[in-house]
Amino acid sequence: MAFDGITIANVVSEMKRELLGGRLYKIAQPEADELLLTIKTGNGQKRLFISADASLPLIYLTQSNKQSPMTAPNFCMLLRKHLQNGRITHISQPGLERIVQISVEHLDELGDLRKKTLIVEIMGKHSNIIFCDEDGRIIDSIKHISAAVSSVREVLPGKPYFVAHTQDKLDALSTDYDTFWKAVSAKPQPVFKALYGSFTGISPILAQELCYEADIDGELPTAALDEAAYHRLFERFENMVRVVREEDFGPNIAYTGSQPVEFGALPLSMYTHGPDKTVAYPSMSALLESYYAEKNTLTRIRQKSADLRRIVQTALERNIKKYDLQLKQMQDTQKRDTYRIWGELLNTYGYDAKPGAKSLEAVNYYTNEKVTIPLDPNLTATENAKKYFEKYGKLKRTYEALSELTREVKSQIDHLESISTALDIALSEADLAQIREELAQSGYIRKKGNAKKAKLTSRPLHYISSDGFHIYVGKNNLQNDQLTFQFASGNDWWFHAKGIPGSHVIVKTEGEKELPDRTFEEAGSLAAYYSKGRGQDKVEIDYVQKKQIKKPAGAKPGFVVYYTNYSLMAECDISALTLVND
Repeated sequence: MAFDGITIANVVSEMKRELLGGRLYKIAQPEADELLLTIKTGNGQKRLFISADASLPLIYLTQSNKQSPMTAPNFCMLLRKHLQNGRITHISQPGLERIVQISVEHLDELGDLRKKTLIVEIMGKHSNIIFCDEDGRIIDSIKHISAAVSSVREVLPGKPYFVAHTQDKLDALSTDYDTFWKAVSAKPQPVFKALYGSFTGISPILAQELCYEADIDGELPTAALDEAAYHRLFERFENMVRVVREEDFGPNIAYTGSQPVEFGALPLSMYTHGPDKTVAYPSMSALLESYYAEKNTLTRIRQKSADLRRIVQTALERNIKKYDLQLKQMQDTQKRDTYRIWGELLNTYGYDAKPGAKSLEAVNYYTNEKVTIPLDPNLTATENAKKYFEKYGKLKRTYEALSELTREVKSQIDHLESISTALDIALSEADLAQIREELAQSGYIRKKGNAKKAKLTSRPLHYISSDGFHIYVGKNNLQNDQLTFQFASGNDWWFHAKGIPGSHVIVKTEGEKELPDRTFEEAGSLAAYYSKGRGQDKVEIDYVQKKQIKKPAGAKPGFVVYYTNYSLMAECDISALTLVND
């Protein structure tokens, strides 16, 4: 799943078609490393989303908008000062590098025409958005890179901009057969690795596709190919170059079963057999938005929840250590009943003990078995019995105290694990606010004295089953309680993953409607998907009517009990369900 140079070429082709001649109407910076540009064109208003996030850099056209911070960051203010209402005159990609250059004409304070360039580098952790003047000098960038960080290139205001060539790769767009053959054959590697290691713009998946189309095993070493094989491979390579030059792309996502596994700007014909299939998209931007929108959201939420995860993980580790220690101490109390029995037997048979004896054999009248009771030779049988009763009493008190403590600590562990699962499910900052509130209520986060209580706007997820029933999924413990005990009616059905943290799932029956089997299965799949067991093939699900669910007094948020239930095994596939945006 590579955002390679061919993918960039496809996006640039769409940008040239949609944005050239347009004027920059709005410039927003929703996140520290993101830009959202709104461009007015002859065909209406367009939006360009750019992200230089180290884990998920992206650039594509979108219809979606994102909320911006109340105060715009300095980089955003700088772009507004120079580029607001500027006209996009040129969009290019140097070779097949993962770089997009957007040239903009604008009027300065004196009314003179100026040219600036916004450069987007999609290069993994080295991704950046760089703003340059007409002389190629950096005015500013969304990330500053000093010499202490990179010995290859500084990205700082006033420095000249240049493309850093850290890999000795050839330009695929200007390669003939002799150059191709020499470059590939010179590498003692599998063919597909030699391909993407020799030319810019080619990802491993595209290299494997070229080998597949040429009827070559990409895992073979380059030395194993004969001249005919090299000619077939170059023919497919030339066809790829033709597609890029003619901008005749075919964006598609490859699936294995229901799971997306790869995407490309060219048809991935190697994913057209057995359980594999490909789905074509009208544009690369539409593909990227579909493929990455959820992943991008989850990446952002994961970054913003880092402090909460750290708090939960620290508390969880501390409680697990405490729980393990308590269980060990509990094991040390297991001999308490043995000491009690020995004391009773000594009171019964102590007259048989000889003075100074180190043990006494007696019949345990509870089991009719002979036991050997160790004795302190310096004590009488009665004194030994008293000693054993004292040990029993001490261990009994320890056991009773530890039993209560272990229940409390286990309850805290279960609660913290449920919060950890809720952090994995969270989709928005509103979800995180609700989890933060729960942590504050539970004493894991200290509430600030003058802080106003956050307005909690997060709502449960709402799905429609294949048979038209409304299904609701709690995203955290506060929602789970509200969903089960305030929203659901007595005859509604309640679902939850058995024995593991997860969401409460409610199926509304609208009174006395009987649910079809398919709805039970789909609700079970939702309970499985929104649980700690999401990565498993199947998860056991408990389900019961809501009227059977009880909330124990003093129980932690999300904790319920039920004494009768049905069970089913559910897959974590929810593709058949429709999510409703309430």
